[in-house]
Amino acid sequence: MRHFETLAELLTQGDEDAVAVGAPGLQPLPYRQLRSLVARTVERLNALGIGRNDRVAIALKNGPEMATAFVAVAAGATAAPLNPNYRDEQFEFYLTDLRPKALLVEGGVDSPSRAVAKRLSIPIIELQPWRHLGAGEFSLETNGSSFGNGSASGVAGPDDIALVLHTSGTTSRPNIVPLSHRNIISSTRQIQNVLQLSPADRCLNIMPLFHVHGLMAAVSASLAAGASVWCTPGFNALRFFSWMNEVNPTWYTAVPTMHQAILARSRGHREILDRRQLRFIRSASAPLPPQVMEKLEKSFQAPVIEAYGMTEATHQIASNPLPPRARKGGSVGISAGPEIAIMDEQGNLLPILRAGEVVIRGPNVTRGYENNPQANARAFTDGWFRTGDQGVMDEDGYLRLTGRLKEMINRGGEKISPLDVDAVLMKHPAVAQVVTFAVPHQKLGEEVAAAVVLHDGHTLSDRELRDFADRHLAEFKVPRKIIFLREIPKGATGKLQRIGLAMKLGLAEPAA
Repeated sequence: MRHFETLAELLTQGDEDAVAVGAPGLQPLPYRQLRSLVARTVERLNALGIGRNDRVAIALKNGPEMATAFVAVAAGATAAPLNPNYRDEQFEFYLTDLRPKALLVEGGVDSPSRAVAKRLSIPIIELQPWRHLGAGEFSLETNGSSFGNGSASGVAGPDDIALVLHTSGTTSRPNIVPLSHRNIISSTRQIQNVLQLSPADRCLNIMPLFHVHGLMAAVSASLAAGASVWCTPGFNALRFFSWMNEVNPTWYTAVPTMHQAILARSRGHREILDRRQLRFIRSASAPLPPQVMEKLEKSFQAPVIEAYGMTEATHQIASNPLPPRARKGGSVGISAGPEIAIMDEQGNLLPILRAGEVVIRGPNVTRGYENNPQANARAFTDGWFRTGDQGVMDEDGYLRLTGRLKEMINRGGEKISPLDVDAVLMKHPAVAQVVTFAVPHQKLGEEVAAAVVLHDGHTLSDRELRDFADRHLAEFKVPRKIIFLREIPKGATGKLQRIGLAMKLGLAEPAA
């Protein structure tokens, strides 16, 4: 394995004629063609006056062009992917905050981002797909707009910023997270090592490519191994098994809600599951219920590897290892990138089996939020980055998360982990999905509530579920409010949202 420090160098890993990027229904793109595309794109951007550390906002739908555009732009400038489904006011916020030198959109595709960019005097670059030449092949076109000059040209160096993403901003203004090539290479190397990726692997990507999970685990880690990534138009449980049959992947990575939707449709696709054997399945970005992991492994006859990551760590922090090493249910595994420790509120590192805040440090961790010294002062303590997650490290170095500190429910002084309640409610045979969350209460401050989705064909009353919970939980942890839904609101990446759920469900008024 050759040494590399940048995304451009990462692309040298694959054999010339090996498939780098594919997509259902399209001719795949070999590594030699991808390398040529990246070199042409960097040269084209430089000719437009866009160079190293200049930001290019990217508003492209999921697919092979989004994957190759990310790699090509980041190789010589800074990629700033945005959710293409944002509305006008969201594009207004993010484009104003990012101050990009240009906006990249697909030619002929309408998007509110175009009008916003014009209002903000941001030049537009149109990506013209050349799908007949291979999945992800494209050219860049402009209308002659001026992009300025004076930028450093050529391919980026290890300390140049390759990617900027915003934090979720669920409870506060989103922060900009700059990630350097050094950050990205460190993270992708670790993902590749943990998953033992080789040129023989094929990843079926169903994750959105405006998020660090898909960009790092699916795209970058695959290319770092000289393997291939097959890019779908986005998650669609109805099409997943036909994609699996066509692509014949060795693995896929997803968030728990996607796994659950795939699992619900797996019974009708036994023939494909028997014919298309996966080497493993990966889950990250949110806790995977143990019941779902068990059913996934039984249905796919493949190990499920649960990992833990976040944007500020360029995705991966910890991961369960592949067999024959131990995978611990309910744990996100061992360190798989940065150093991990547990810290108390005063900044003291805690011994094993003591709960506290998960802190990390290492080459894949961002050096800090952009233009926010207050947030950085809160986030870093003695060189350790505070993740905002609460957890416990066991005697074998396996990390178990007990919840987001901001999501902990404070019921009259009693601190309740929503994950603990989720785990119990998920044991009921009628429950398919659950999110426990806080609702305001006049006397207690917060009360415990749960949003529940039942399995098809099952019925259950809130009284029956509360009685079930009462047999397994301390009395103060039992949800006082249970709401049955057909679908629980999710974020743009498919993650279930605890914070703000009370407001979305009309439960923001304090109960007496």
